Amino acid sequence: MGDLGNSTVDFHPKKPGMDKGDHEGDFGVTVEELSSLMELRGPEALQKIQENYTDTETLCHRLKTSPADGLSDNPADLEKRRQVFGMNFIPPKKPKTFLQLVWEALQDVTLIILEIAAIISLGLSFYQPPGGDSEACGNVSSGAEDEGEAEAGWIEGAAILLSVLCVVLVTAFNDWSKEKQFRGLQSRIEQEQRFAVVRNGTVIQIPVAEIVVGDIAQIKYGDLLPADGVLIQGNDLKIDESSLTGESDHVRKSIAKDPMLLSGTHVMEGSGKMVVTAVGVNSQTGIIFTLLGAGEMEEEKKDCKKGKQDGTLENNQNKAKKQDEAVAMEMQPLKSAEGGEVEEKEKKKASVPKKEKSVLQGKLTKLAVQIGKAGLVMSAITVIILMLYFVIETFVIQGMTWLTECTPIYVQYFVKFFIIGVTVLVVAVPEGLPLAVTISLAYSVKKMMKDNNLVRHLDACETMGNATAICSDKTGTLTTNRMTVVQIYIGDQLFREIPRPDQINPKIVELITSAIAVNCAYTSKIMAADKEGGLPKQVGNKTECALLGLVLDLKQEYQAVREQIPEEKLYKVYTFNSVRKSMSTVIQMPDGSFRLYSKGASEILLKKCSFVLGRDGEARAFRPRDKDEMVKKVIEPMACNGLRTICIAYRELPADPMPDWDNETDIVSNLICITVVGIEDPVRAEVPEAIRKCQRAGITVRMVTGDNINTARAIAAKCGIIHPGDDFLCMEGKEFNRRIRNEKGEIEQELIDKVWPKLRVLARSSPTDKHTLVKGIIDSTILEQRQVVAVTGDGTNDGPALKKADVGFAMGIAGTDVAKEASDIILTDDNFSSIVKAVMWGRNVYDSISKFLQFQLTVNVVAVIVAFTGACITQDSPLKAVQMLWVNLIMDTFASLALATEPPTEALLLRKPYGRNNPLISRTMMKNILGHAVFQLIIIFTLLFVGEKIFDIDSGRNAPLHSPPSEHYTIIFNTFVLMQLFNEINARKIHGERNVFDGIFSNPIFCSIVLGTFAIQVIASVPTHQLKCLKEAGHGPDPDEIMDEDLAEDEDEIDHAERELRRGQILWFRGLNRIQTQMEVVSTFKRSGSFQGAVRRRSSVLSQLHDIRVVKAFRSSLYDGIDRPESRNSIHDFQAHPEFIITDSVHNIPLIDETDVDDESERSNHNHSLPVTLNCNNNAAESRVYLGSSVSPCPVSPLHSLETCL
Repeated sequence: MGDLGNSTVDFHPKKPGMDKGDHEGDFGVTVEELSSLMELRGPEALQKIQENYTDTETLCHRLKTSPADGLSDNPADLEKRRQVFGMNFIPPKKPKTFLQLVWEALQDVTLIILEIAAIISLGLSFYQPPGGDSEACGNVSSGAEDEGEAEAGWIEGAAILLSVLCVVLVTAFNDWSKEKQFRGLQSRIEQEQRFAVVRNGTVIQIPVAEIVVGDIAQIKYGDLLPADGVLIQGNDLKIDESSLTGESDHVRKSIAKDPMLLSGTHVMEGSGKMVVTAVGVNSQTGIIFTLLGAGEMEEEKKDCKKGKQDGTLENNQNKAKKQDEAVAMEMQPLKSAEGGEVEEKEKKKASVPKKEKSVLQGKLTKLAVQIGKAGLVMSAITVIILMLYFVIETFVIQGMTWLTECTPIYVQYFVKFFIIGVTVLVVAVPEGLPLAVTISLAYSVKKMMKDNNLVRHLDACETMGNATAICSDKTGTLTTNRMTVVQIYIGDQLFREIPRPDQINPKIVELITSAIAVNCAYTSKIMAADKEGGLPKQVGNKTECALLGLVLDLKQEYQAVREQIPEEKLYKVYTFNSVRKSMSTVIQMPDGSFRLYSKGASEILLKKCSFVLGRDGEARAFRPRDKDEMVKKVIEPMACNGLRTICIAYRELPADPMPDWDNETDIVSNLICITVVGIEDPVRAEVPEAIRKCQRAGITVRMVTGDNINTARAIAAKCGIIHPGDDFLCMEGKEFNRRIRNEKGEIEQELIDKVWPKLRVLARSSPTDKHTLVKGIIDSTILEQRQVVAVTGDGTNDGPALKKADVGFAMGIAGTDVAKEASDIILTDDNFSSIVKAVMWGRNVYDSISKFLQFQLTVNVVAVIVAFTGACITQDSPLKAVQMLWVNLIMDTFASLALATEPPTEALLLRKPYGRNNPLISRTMMKNILGHAVFQLIIIFTLLFVGEKIFDIDSGRNAPLHSPPSEHYTIIFNTFVLMQLFNEINARKIHGERNVFDGIFSNPIFCSIVLGTFAIQVIASVPTHQLKCLKEAGHGPDPDEIMDEDLAEDEDEIDHAERELRRGQILWFRGLNRIQTQMEVVSTFKRSGSFQGAVRRRSSVLSQLHDIRVVKAFRSSLYDGIDRPESRNSIHDFQAHPEFIITDSVHNIPLIDETDVDDESERSNHNHSLPVTLNCNNNAAESRVYLGSSVSPCPVSPLHSLETCL
């Protein structure tokens, strides 16, 4: 049979799907036949197997495999099977493309409002009202466009759009990297899942994805089946098929009644072997996933949801559950990654109780909603006040009427107000918050991998920081899970160490060897050590390995017994489960009678023993008095030393009458006790310190174990969970149940509340007890702090407790697939000290988010108040939309990265947990936020209302629409940003620490972001004319040419200047105007010219326009014989106080009248000096101007100096 199964003599690789007609690829069965077979259950399936293949052995023969030896390891054969029957891999759902993520990010309501406002603003900035400046539009049109201002107009709209684009790209990139990380995480979980198959007669563990059709897979308690198959040998096998059928009852599987095993189902009891008949997309799970994928695609194509609902409801529920369970499938972890998976929606429809949001998520959602509402109210009030103010000022006080040609100008104002309002809203809503949370969690998850924490659900990471209680398993978590038998009671003697074989009756030695070899799972074995001199490797159940080790220590061979009685020959197996707490195996003896071997927890099995073997190897009566004595003298002393006690017994059963194997109680009774052994499982060296850290951090550690109470108490004392003299409870599951149930047998929360606060050790507990305890602690309200509970578990039966807990930890090494499925975090080293690291990271996440909140809310409070007050008092926000977006989105994004990547420190474990109902913003944080906000507001309002006096500059308040940026508001913006930058350093500490610089250099990301933001801010604020490099790209014409061109442009030039300058500057021109008039009057007197005409013309000039023309003429005359300045951009060099001389000696351009005589000599005779004090700016800066005949020693234009003054 073995040869047949592995024959691959005439193998010619064929293309997949070529040979559908005859049996595929020379196998005696097709994919379709196997698929249709796997759809059947029970008697129907048996009938089909008999019709098509006569029996399972023929099916194996057709699949070219051997039930005993499995497949050969021939790579060509395995590859051929993959080509014909497919791979054991379900392709994951396609990830969203970057563009799809960008599109999703664009759906944000605030961003949409901003985009619309920016586009309207952009459109209107290009609109020129017909007929130029209409006087009728009143002072509102004082900012109507010309070339210079049109530039300023479109920049704002474009910059808002650019900021929105930045936000969208950052969000999309973040989502994309998150998805990528999950795919990586998922493949990591995939690779870690292995399964036992038989190849070439030996059992090996291979990755689930490498299983092929025809493999013989060994299945045991706690497995999650990776493929569909037909049972070929089974012991007491019970399967939980609820993930496919929705039925919670366990289904008994046997070759005679129902041999069909399906992927994604859980083995709840028993063991066995199956031949794999369908893998990947052809398995029952795969078919459902394919349907699901197809359904989604159709949905996308039709863009309607109807098709989905028409699918069978049962199937949908199955899919939902399937999604929840299928660890073996590629899709599995994605349910955690993408909350919006279809299956999740289905699951909610089916109203499967789902864990509530994580503690932090709940708090953040609440906070975001509150802030959002406040922001909306503030922005609405801002817009209303601005509009009312404008309408009243324009149409009531100034008495204007609404003219059609003015409509665009008015609309521009309203759009400006609307943008200010939206900006207030944008600033109020902390967009950086989700980003900070995601960055912080993603960063922590990555780092936790190195600390042996494989996080399956992101939020578990942060919930762990709030944990107040940990319910831990004993075996493997607190102990090393490397078990050895150290004491043995045998033949009426107690040996404190393993005896030599000659110290024991040979008959008893033989019995022990057979009892252990046969009645331990055949998957448990002892292998040679990996390294020379190392300890032998224990494979399989560790307790069984300890017993097999005892056989080897007694110089016996267990493998020889197993070869004599292979697994197929075992007549009946009662496998271990948490209710039985024992395992029994029946074998048929050569004479036809039966022998039952049993092993289990000593106090449970001893009750079923009626005899005990004496020193001579003969059975004698075992009376209750003897049992009590054994418990006192043997079991209790062993347990008090922290040893786990196991009893081994046997019984002979007659062949006639045939025993009733289903009546387990009768079968496993009247046993003969062979021995009681004490198994040591040493406490891990690092556990006592880890538990001490937990207790210092305010976390209560409880041990929940299935072990004897004395053993549990001894281990708890070694670990430091209980201390002598403390007020604590250690109890067994029975006692616990008695205390928490009322007369009717119902569990009452009040009763649990009396027990759990002092409970430290729960021994001999069932999975139900564990679940009850966890639920009771979580639901309890007796303490002012609601409890956040973490649970560790490794067995299938721990599933419910792991799911119920706020954070479930499964063991990566000893844990069953079912436990891993139910967990949030997998401990890859099964070590309790890794849980402490998880607590540290969790608290760090919580702190990072609190730090960011403190920073963000300070920015928000200040920006909203400044924008709101500024808008109401000066009709314009001192912080423009673009500036706010720079602060709010770009800086906050960087800040969230800087603050979210702070590494954790041991100091995090020195304080108590926050707890479930503590507010997110503590009193200390509130004090920091308000204190800093008040400080910032005082400075900003000082700069806003008296800044121009302090710095001797022009006021930027009440600027007309589209006026260029003023130096005044630039100072305010820079001050604001730099205050935020320093506040970012303050935000590093949120527990009232004095030194905010402590450990700042341990986070290079933080330092580089603060310096980078500062650098960008400096570059953004430098005035263009200071950047010489930017304007030296082309050399202009000679100064003479400039002079001629300039005269042509003069009209516009001064016009432009007049518009830009405020009222103070207009007064200025009038002052200059008067000086010039005086000069001219004097010179006209001297020349006896048309004095009256000049005076008349001069005195009538009161309008602004005339003033400007005079100045223009003055300016033109001043250019005479003087070099033009190199730059005319110095209109903002306010602080210079030049002294210069105006010369009139060569006068080419008539000043007032074209008929005036230009008499050079006459002029030079009558020149005189006139000292004048000019009022520079509205902030009296003094400059002396001497009007005289000597030529200026340096070629500086008088207008240059005049502009300097302005």
